[in-house]
Amino acid sequence: MKFATKTRAVVLLALATVGQGALAQSADERAIRAADEEWQRALAARDIEKVVSLHTPDAIYMLSHQPLISGSAAIRAGWTEALKLPNYTVHWTPTRIDVASPRVATEYGTYTESYVGSDGKTVSDGGNYVTIWHKVNGKWLVAVDAPNTTTPLPAMATEMGDAQLTPSSTLTWTPLSVPGFDPGVMLAVVNGDPSKAGPYTLRLKFPAGYRFPVHWHPNAENVTVLSGSFQLAMGNTADWSQIKIYGPGDFIYAPPRHAHFGGAQTETVVQLHGTGPFAINLGPGQ
Repeated sequence: MKFATKTRAVVLLALATVGQGALAQSADERAIRAADEEWQRALAARDIEKVVSLHTPDAIYMLSHQPLISGSAAIRAGWTEALKLPNYTVHWTPTRIDVASPRVATEYGTYTESYVGSDGKTVSDGGNYVTIWHKVNGKWLVAVDAPNTTTPLPAMATEMGDAQLTPSSTLTWTPLSVPGFDPGVMLAVVNGDPSKAGPYTLRLKFPAGYRFPVHWHPNAENVTVLSGSFQLAMGNTADWSQIKIYGPGDFIYAPPRHAHFGGAQTETVVQLHGTGPFAINLGPGQ
């Protein structure tokens, strides 16, 4: 009887331990779901700083068809640009949350997002996502977010032999991250692959008041101003008295390895085309 009593006590203790673990995990799951809801409310309120605060400082976004987005500045710039889209909305629903340890959890589910394109039509997307959460100082924060679209690619590039038609409303903008350049510039690839040999076309969007430092490119650069007020000057030192202003329709040719610097008076979009690989090198020309 004593042995049986002792055995029952051990079993009850084990069950109590398992039960406490399950309760803790359930509390963590509830906390993560609450953080999800807080994240979505912040986006609906266009509260960018609140959105950023729900991420770790080195958080990573892995978006479909886009370069990696890493760090608070890039995430802030990306959401700022997304929330500028007319009638932009996004919603996601967790399917499952697995708390792997007291500090790491994995969530997956489905998402939908939409906005009104420049043609007045609604652009919609949807798919699945995986989010990795880290518990930092007692609070669950987003460490990695990886949405994966299941929506077929829109007719943004209608292929007719070697021809390509690309409506501007379907371009995908991502933050440009270059050491030595302040954050805030957005990039969209229109045609080709700038990182490889061959022709490419891309667009850059500069916020008002932006300045970029002296730099050069290994290949020639052809620039057309699409909107705004683009500032540019050639030279190995940033002498701003040499700056000239270029408006919509103006064209600039920068020879290979010729250093230049500039910025944007107002929000400005320029289109670049040339032969890759495209690269940005800080400092005087070679």
